Amino acid sequence: MKRIKIAYIGGGSKMWARVFMNDLALADGLCGEIALYDIDIPAARTNKRIGERINAAPETVSKWDYTVCPEIGDALDGADFVICSILPGTFDEMEADVHLPEKYGIYQSVGDTVGPGGVLRAMRTVPIYEGFAREIKEHCPDAWVLNLTNPMTACTKTLYDVFPEIKAFGCCHEVFHAQEFLCCAAHEILGVPRPKRQEIVSDACGINHFTWITEAQYNGVDLLKILPEFIDRFYEKGYCEREGIAPDGFRDDPFLYGNKVKMDLFGRFGVLAAAGDRHLVEFMNNSWYIKDKADAERWLYHLTAVDFRRKDGAQKIELSRRIADGTEKPAVTKSDEEVVELMKALLGLIPPKVSNANVPNVGQMSGLPPGSVVETNCVFSQNSLKPIVSKPLPDEVNALVSRNAFNIENTYYGIKNRDLRMIFEAFVNQPLCSCLTLSDARELFGAMTAATEKYLKDYYPTLRLTK
Repeated sequence: MKRIKIAYIGGGSKMWARVFMNDLALADGLCGEIALYDIDIPAARTNKRIGERINAAPETVSKWDYTVCPEIGDALDGADFVICSILPGTFDEMEADVHLPEKYGIYQSVGDTVGPGGVLRAMRTVPIYEGFAREIKEHCPDAWVLNLTNPMTACTKTLYDVFPEIKAFGCCHEVFHAQEFLCCAAHEILGVPRPKRQEIVSDACGINHFTWITEAQYNGVDLLKILPEFIDRFYEKGYCEREGIAPDGFRDDPFLYGNKVKMDLFGRFGVLAAAGDRHLVEFMNNSWYIKDKADAERWLYHLTAVDFRRKDGAQKIELSRRIADGTEKPAVTKSDEEVVELMKALLGLIPPKVSNANVPNVGQMSGLPPGSVVETNCVFSQNSLKPIVSKPLPDEVNALVSRNAFNIENTYYGIKNRDLRMIFEAFVNQPLCSCLTLSDARELFGAMTAATEKYLKDYYPTLRLTK
């Protein structure tokens, strides 16, 4: 039994911490300490009690010692792994990120990666991650750092820029859903039982939430070649790839979608966009797929309102309370996430594993600048992460990806230098902002920064945009 220490930064998480604890409870061959650090200490204490309930569950095969650390350094000291999973701000700030731009005809279905909401979220998050990187360098410089926070690309960029020797990568499950979509195509067109996504061999590259699958095979069958027939059959009515959900099950769930945008993009470019439609539409001009609420209905996805997120968050808090109090049993089941499997590969407990990860570009993806954070397949083995050189994207797709990648780079360096002018230029160049005049863009940027001022004022010398 391998004993390790895991520092969970954001240990009061209402969902991800519980998913992670369940997966660890089923990780045969691992045990140790999970140090929970969160600015919301009562929430971290609730997760400690949940962890202890999970330890007592009959399904559990791996028991963990849960501790709550009021100081981040105490959590990091001696850590073998660091999990970063925070919400930068509250739902009030998220509401401004997502809904203030609607006054100017800009709609956002997620608002956490690119677009005006993504820029403002990065402005709050990057300075926090600068502090995380310095603390990791001081307390556990040899630890593997797994980032789950959005904006994924900017967070990972920050960790490496502040601490170049860090061993960090960003984990995202969006590519998994695209693989599930391909499993659906194999089932419907080839007439075989629905494969497991792990049976799909695929090559993917891009930036987080705008990654593209350029090759995919199942049992020697080229799945991209059967997609046109699948799309002809399901384009108009849509198809939800989530296992256990009916093909039209996306209609009543604000987090699901009918993959019609994905199918349309494949028809245009011949490669498969590997994120959910709610993310994809935010990387392209707002007149393409997200001009207004009617567009969302037309393209079979949802504009996930922050009011819904508030209600969903309250339900998660209530569930956490019931599990912690023992009035509801924890459901100790394995999730579809790969975080624990990647940790086991890095520890050498399982054979090398290939999975998608977000790391700085050292040549694995052509067409994007060295040092920018890209998402490609990587090989995880004992104390090693090696990116795999990806197949180049078609030029027209690379142009779409490059625009967003450079915007993220410029946003990051603007934040690093506390240069509001540079941040604004990245803001106005967002594809979703393509409908704005410069004067409207300045007005919107000012309103959005004012709405989240309490999270920015300690980091930026002035929040007034100079012309």
